[in-house]
Amino acid sequence: MSDIKLSKSTTVTLRYFIELSYNGKAYHGWQNQPNAISVQQVIEHALSTLLRTSIRIMGAGRTDAGVHASQMYAHFDVDEPVDVEILIFKINWFLPHDIAIHRIFRVKDKAHARFNALSRTYNYRISNTKNVFTHDFAYKIHLSLDLDKMNEACTILLQYKDFQCFSKSNTDVKTYYCDIKEARWVLNGTELTFIITADRFLRNMVRAIVGTMVNIGLGKMEVAQLHDIIKSKNRGEAGFSVPAQGLYLTNIQYPNTIYNVE
Repeated sequence: MSDIKLSKSTTVTLRYFIELSYNGKAYHGWQNQPNAISVQQVIEHALSTLLRTSIRIMGAGRTDAGVHASQMYAHFDVDEPVDVEILIFKINWFLPHDIAIHRIFRVKDKAHARFNALSRTYNYRISNTKNVFTHDFAYKIHLSLDLDKMNEACTILLQYKDFQCFSKSNTDVKTYYCDIKEARWVLNGTELTFIITADRFLRNMVRAIVGTMVNIGLGKMEVAQLHDIIKSKNRGEAGFSVPAQGLYLTNIQYPNTIYNVE
């Protein structure tokens, strides 16, 4: 594997970003777990094996067990430059079929996959028909949902910043503030997709929002109740958490300044 490395003339730590995607069905989320397999663990093992040194990666976020990502970023540090084209080819051969590496590129030494992200976008897919090809990748609801009411509820989300009511209990976050920049429902044939973009997300936040929206769409909850739910800061007031298989991390935006490597 020595052809991956270009030079041993420098001792400066170099930082690389990875752009990847994964099918989360077989994994206990992104982050390393003591007794379960994670996406992070599998990629770290592949990089460490190919580069013949211990590699640790930092992801842009922490997706839960069963959640997918069509675009995820992570960073890692090495002491020597790498031939990224060779590394991309070899790591995709090495990794299982449900994880794919799309790009590896140099960034500034202080660039951070998590802390430098400007926004993240999640999609949640709901299917209203039985489809054998999307069973593991969308949440099946056979009842009719009121799309207009659900989109009306989206406009309420944009009026608030504190979303403690949608956060998983007993988390170690210092603030429940999130700046939601976009929230909307789109109908594509027999499938509904919820699209939400924010600067950050709380644990279980998107799945709790979708569950609350589903209750509104089913007529179990009035649109205006969403104001009271958010103001309550009480997870028990919000709706149920929808299953993980319908959730996708789809886009992460970074400032151009992280790419300016001399």
